[in-house]
Amino acid sequence: MTKTRPSYTTEFKQEAASLVLDKDYAITEACKAMRVGNTAMQNVVESHQ
Repeated sequence: MTKTRPSYTTEFKQEAASLVLDKDYAITEACKAMRVGNTAMQNVVESHQ
């Protein structure tokens, strides 16, 4: 059985990146707040820098 990746809206990605870049959340804190995995959060933040 294969897992499918979740797809996130542009608004969700912007909000997630904003937590880290603008509100000084740590990546792990932002992951918990947004309920996403660490790698997904890192990718979103890197794409918004």
